[in-house]
Amino acid sequence: MIRAGLDSVALAFGSFRGNLLRSLLTLLGIVIGVATVVTMMALLEGLKLKVVKDFAQLGANTFRIDKWPTGFRVGNGGIDWKRVSSRPRLTLSDRKALSEKAPSVQGVSASSWSPAQKVTTADAETQPSVFVVGATPDYLDTAGLTVADGRFFHDGEDQDARRVAVLGPDVADKLFATESPLGREVRIKGRPYTVVGVLERRGKVLGLFNLDNMAFVPMNTFLGAFGRQRTVTLNVQARSPETLEPSKDEVVRILRQRRGVDPDQENNFEVNTNESMAKQLTDLAGVLTAATFGVCLLSLLVGGIGILNIMLIAVTERTKEIGIRKALGATRRRILAQFTVEAVVLSLTGGLLGIALGFGIAWLGRWALGLYTTVPTWAVVLSVGMSSGVGLVFGIYPAARASRLDPVEAMRAE
Repeated sequence: MIRAGLDSVALAFGSFRGNLLRSLLTLLGIVIGVATVVTMMALLEGLKLKVVKDFAQLGANTFRIDKWPTGFRVGNGGIDWKRVSSRPRLTLSDRKALSEKAPSVQGVSASSWSPAQKVTTADAETQPSVFVVGATPDYLDTAGLTVADGRFFHDGEDQDARRVAVLGPDVADKLFATESPLGREVRIKGRPYTVVGVLERRGKVLGLFNLDNMAFVPMNTFLGAFGRQRTVTLNVQARSPETLEPSKDEVVRILRQRRGVDPDQENNFEVNTNESMAKQLTDLAGVLTAATFGVCLLSLLVGGIGILNIMLIAVTERTKEIGIRKALGATRRRILAQFTVEAVVLSLTGGLLGIALGFGIAWLGRWALGLYTTVPTWAVVLSVGMSSGVGLVFGIYPAARASRLDPVEAMRAE
């Protein structure tokens, strides 16, 4: 039995080598489908690990207060954006009130941002894609940021609205490739700022939003440059993970009182914890996973039809061979096994090529784009199982057709 199986595998590889180009073209659907699964699973698994890492840096005792809903949604996410836009903005006065009236809160920082800005020096400039963030000095502690070189700005610089800046590493590398940016001058919206620090590298979210392409300035400096009628985001830090829920309830109560929200009305602001943001990312990952499997199934279907076609051609081309083998004593089961094994080997070869291609794309994304990519073991096992299953399902009919050939009629075939 084992010898017969090995013979069938050897014959399958011989057939594969005899029609190499045709076989490779037939396998494209399976290769693309499996490579898509491996690549997307690597991206999603890397995203999950990155989210866990980032939220661990933020700590288990922080949450955010925003005017606008945050996170990832399909379409409008069931949100009445007209009603949301009419909400009163969050202000620095709200931050002060929470700091003074919420005893369970350890710290409250504020931030606001303006995207698509250009940062320049006398000799270089960035693309107009930098996120300029205005922040209070304690933002460093509540947002999980770490200064790699220099320092963050302090209270005096914020109160006096001094023009100092802390650059993300990508901005620093672009403007000061061969020298230290500390103490150097950059311009944002035509205004000069002195660089006092450079942040530690953090990478990208979903491979799209670059956390290193940012520049931070004191909040009062930011409001003076970009407008004081902006809403701010409040980062709230509870005294411990155990007091997170009481702190959140306390903050919600204070803000509802300040903003005149009736007891029967919902909040006119958003409360986002690390867990809620992680859940949004997990839900998004689930949608992407389902879409990936949809693409994979279509590709495997195309690949399966290709295998069905090539195996039917193989049966036709080898009709005389089949007749001779049956005349020499090969059983119907033996012929059935031979062509089934050939179909499975063909499909499995496509699966292995797809896995190799997926690993290559994942590695390239990590090396060239800085993406977090980790191929999970279950994705490899699933890919092998799916590709083998396609070969088995679509190879049964040609194999059964070969096994039913009459040996006398088969040997007469030209």
